[in-house]
Amino acid sequence: MPEFETLELVLEGGILIITISRPESLNALNVKCINEIKEAIQIAYDDTSVKGVIITGSEEKAFVAGADIKEISALNEVNARKFAENGQETFASIEACEKPVIAAVNGYALGGGCELAMACHLRIATENAKFGQPEVNLGLIPGYGGTQRLPTLVGRGKALELMMTGDLIKAQEALQLGLVNYVVADKAALMDLAKKILGKVMSKAPLAVGMVINCVNAVYHKEENGYQLEANCFSNCTHTSDFAEGTAAFVEKRKPAFQGE
Repeated sequence: MPEFETLELVLEGGILIITISRPESLNALNVKCINEIKEAIQIAYDDTSVKGVIITGSEEKAFVAGADIKEISALNEVNARKFAENGQETFASIEACEKPVIAAVNGYALGGGCELAMACHLRIATENAKFGQPEVNLGLIPGYGGTQRLPTLVGRGKALELMMTGDLIKAQEALQLGLVNYVVADKAALMDLAKKILGKVMSKAPLAVGMVINCVNAVYHKEENGYQLEANCFSNCTHTSDFAEGTAAFVEKRKPAFQGE
């Protein structure tokens, strides 16, 4: 794995673990970190040995506590748009990845950290995790896709409340709202569960998993007919060797051996 300044990468049993490592700033996202996340996700796209991804934060206190305030304070009307678009592009690449990506959220997931977690396909949190989009406290709004993804996950009314008040919510409330899939005791349990879920997903037909991700993502794209995409993908599945293997294994009462072909 290549070395990064703000990330630690480990490939373990087909799972690429990306750890945001800026502990001196509670793993706040600066431009360097955003760009390195984009590079790391590209590895997941390109490396056939990578079957799934976990994104987490170093230490226990923070997943990502937000964006780097020093960089934000220097923004103006000219460069702020590019700043937001760069983050949106990076997070869109996570969302569009056809390999499953889990956010293992330890501690604070605020602002850009909450947006990073929402770009992942699934979210697991520790009991001490806190989520929020407190940008209004800085005279800003979420800029990395938060205004679009949060309403889809928790509903329009609650999303507006959280973004307009800047309130933080604890892990158990995030679970009740549907913002996270599971809450566990600590970081060790967090990583264990993330690996367990990915192990189950990785045992399924990889092409079908990727098509599920693409079809669900169509919900975000109003110009795309999600139902037609679903029908097209359903049809495309029948052309694959995995479809033949899966149906044969079912009839023969054995576990399928999918090849991603």
